[in-house]
Amino acid sequence: MKFPQPLIRGRLVQRYKRFFADCVLDDGREVTAHCPNPGAMLGLNMPGLPVWLSRSDDPKRKLAHTLELVEIDGAPVGINTMHPNRLVAEALAAGAIPELAGYDSVRREVRYSHNSRVDFLLQSEGRANCWLEVKNCHLRRAGTLAEFPDCVAARSTKHLQDLMDQVAIGDRAVALFVVQRTDCDAFAACRDLDPKFADGLERAADAGVEVLVYGCAMSPEAITLDRPIIWKR
Repeated sequence: MKFPQPLIRGRLVQRYKRFFADCVLDDGREVTAHCPNPGAMLGLNMPGLPVWLSRSDDPKRKLAHTLELVEIDGAPVGINTMHPNRLVAEALAAGAIPELAGYDSVRREVRYSHNSRVDFLLQSEGRANCWLEVKNCHLRRAGTLAEFPDCVAARSTKHLQDLMDQVAIGDRAVALFVVQRTDCDAFAACRDLDPKFADGLERAADAGVEVLVYGCAMSPEAITLDRPIIWKR
């Protein structure tokens, strides 16, 4: 996934009301950017951190800039929760996720289960439907361990039950965590921040839901799904 225009570097002043981030660009301009992340952004919201912003020329937008990356120890971390679905769509089209390769049809935002929409439905004649939910992961608190979620994620816990319902009727179901970082080689559910989700992930896996974790190559020019990461149960 290439950014359509070069990202603009700056520093974070403050992130507030979840969806706003005040930044000072390297040229000295002060801007308020859209922050496309409803989570806590633990470790990624400290004033003074280097950030990278995209800019839109759409006159209908209230905020021209969008916070895309935060630098930690010189490495970019993706915080835009809208990107993982696009990254996965590109990877599926390229056959870059071996566990999900070989399907003839890939549909997005398909209604299923109890008033939910699945991120992707993969289908082929003679194969069970594959229901794929994608989750964005950017939390790292210690070592090289990526964790999800970074706050209570009731909706994500519900999605796990939705996937279990599909397995129960004989379909395939997959929870795919996209780690928008380059400094992680393992993944775990964040039990101390959301024990219900951690328990739900264990139950889902025991019920037959497949858990996949993929890391990304990250730069201010592009983000690409590039490697599997181990899930530490």
